[in-house]
Amino acid sequence: MTAADLDAPHRGYPADVIPLQYHAHMLLDEPRMEAFARAVDLTVGPGTRVLDLGAGTGVLSYFAARRGAHVTAVEREPGVAETARAALREAVGDRVTLVHADAREFLPDGPVDVVLCEMLHVGLLRERQIEVVAAFKHRYLARFGGPLPRFVPEACVQAVAPVAQDFSYRGYHVPAPVFQEPFAAQPRTTPLAPPAVFQRFFYSDPLPRRCEASVAFTVEGAGVCNAVRLSTKNLLALTYDPPGSVDWLMNHLVVPLPAPVPVAAGRRLTVAFGYCPGDEIPALRDSLRVTLS
Repeated sequence: MTAADLDAPHRGYPADVIPLQYHAHMLLDEPRMEAFARAVDLTVGPGTRVLDLGAGTGVLSYFAARRGAHVTAVEREPGVAETARAALREAVGDRVTLVHADAREFLPDGPVDVVLCEMLHVGLLRERQIEVVAAFKHRYLARFGGPLPRFVPEACVQAVAPVAQDFSYRGYHVPAPVFQEPFAAQPRTTPLAPPAVFQRFFYSDPLPRRCEASVAFTVEGAGVCNAVRLSTKNLLALTYDPPGSVDWLMNHLVVPLPAPVPVAAGRRLTVAFGYCPGDEIPALRDSLRVTLS
């Protein structure tokens, strides 16, 4: 192996292709599964025409099919597609048509009522949710005209907060990004200010080309800001009577700063960054700026 080989980009799975061995973790994520099951129950009924883009093992298609929908599921990773095909056949017979294709290019033969798409990562990083849905909308309107189908998720809200993070492990200091369960205690993390929303949008509207923030915070307690914590809430289905939504709050992502910033209570601190949806985590990390005023 030459130095050029070592410097070459990794040529394994792209970020938006999830190998089969990682899918059980998603299937075991009860908040995710419960939220999507409820959202599908609210948006899908007998005869609903459903398209599942990036179907993975097909669990969202299963939720739709058991409601009596006509479902087309699209998955491009061959091993995952074959696993989905077998699991769906066993669970719902022939009520789901599985297509081995790229979700970024697929278009159904006719109009659909609901599009399911869970190609999501916290911060809209790594995976291709925005790219896939935006491309689908463009192709769909060109072929069939309006209206667009209903999307699940329907909307997204992103927030950020400055934190003091303990990156020491048995005395060994490693400032690496950390994923955190949103409803579990996080003794290694000290929030320095409440989270603030930096982005919100509906999938039926024009989709963002950038995820950008320039958010000012008032520090609530003295400490050392050495990271920010990103939160992404997916509004899977909106309800109108009563008003509300079925939400899925993804794992938080803690990203270390290039250099720690000591702060005192009452100081104003601004967090700024910018990256494109689908970028890798280093694109966020490298753009992070924290300034005091």
